[in-house]
Amino acid sequence: MTADPRRMRFGVFLGPYHRIGVNPTLAMQRDLELAAHLDGLGFDEIWFGEHHSGGVETIASPEVMIAAAAQRTTSIRLGTGVSSLPYHQPFILADRIVQLDHLTRGRMMFGVGPGQLLEDATMIGIEPSTQRGRMEEALEVILRLFQGGTVTAKTDWFTLQDAVLQLPRYSDFEIAVTAAVSATGPALAGRFGTSLLSLAATDPVGIERLAGHWEIVQAEAAQHGHVPTRENWRLLGPMHVAETLEQAKRDVAYGMPWLLNYLAHITPTSLGRFDTVDELVDVLNESGRGVVGTPDMAVAQLERLHEKSGGFGTYLFQGSDYARWPATLRSYELFAEEVMPQLNGQLEPLEASVGRVLASGTAGADTTARSQAEATARYHERRGGQP
Repeated sequence: MTADPRRMRFGVFLGPYHRIGVNPTLAMQRDLELAAHLDGLGFDEIWFGEHHSGGVETIASPEVMIAAAAQRTTSIRLGTGVSSLPYHQPFILADRIVQLDHLTRGRMMFGVGPGQLLEDATMIGIEPSTQRGRMEEALEVILRLFQGGTVTAKTDWFTLQDAVLQLPRYSDFEIAVTAAVSATGPALAGRFGTSLLSLAATDPVGIERLAGHWEIVQAEAAQHGHVPTRENWRLLGPMHVAETLEQAKRDVAYGMPWLLNYLAHITPTSLGRFDTVDELVDVLNESGRGVVGTPDMAVAQLERLHEKSGGFGTYLFQGSDYARWPATLRSYELFAEEVMPQLNGQLEPLEASVGRVLASGTAGADTTARSQAEATARYHERRGGQP
């Protein structure tokens, strides 16, 4: 534990989901601008994805984005969200990650997963059913390399012979394993002693399994000699806030219907199609799958997630072009202004202080008035009664 009094941290998991029709060069530039915007607002972290098909999630290298974002930011932590381990020779990837640790002076985080898009795997000749097994094989080797070990290993898809990293780690950077609905992610996080990043945390199926997932982490961690902490557990969900619910609905009419239709082709637990934005938003809000609405609605959602999970450390927005760029920036700004301070304890001492003033009635004003009158009387007394 640190001396930081905050109870919850916040960030963005940027796949990214860019609406088709937006200039892809500009969209990538805006991803970097978003990192700087979040840094200025006091967000804790941003994660950049890795995808090679689909036309929507257009970041091929999270490492490149992190290196660029590190030059534009000062405090925010920058993660691979995530590196798809089956796509990479593990020694080469580990070497690049350690280099990035040095370049960012320890602000880098290493998120890993098996890869999600079917076409990504088939284009490079990977049988999709092997991806989770390959991720586990790669992660075990990479962790040994990060620890300074010399590794000899041979699998059906990579070979290492006396492999050792030439650079030591700059920092004890965080490593996170993704999880959706199955027990695979929590089991790996517990086994290897990593953080857990729950991508389906707000899904009606996923949210009911959150507490069970943490029990899996704890059981696997105990068996392998690790001590997990909820502070390093991240929950992801869609969210867009505005000054009013009506304004939020108008905002997301731009991109949310299209993007959710796209996701229906990617994930089996997607929402599907809706005839109107009002219907979509109502289902999203009422099911708890996400929030399109006001800061108060966002607070209620986070409190609900806290209760369902038993406690977690960081909430991550699903970074998407749900709204046009100015409205997207305003959503994060409004969240930082009105939601973050309610959940991280910043408002409590301020509210207590102003409460004491209000409870005193007019004592402060009366005291000041008497002091001013006495000062005026003393002045006239020194002047011998002259004005």
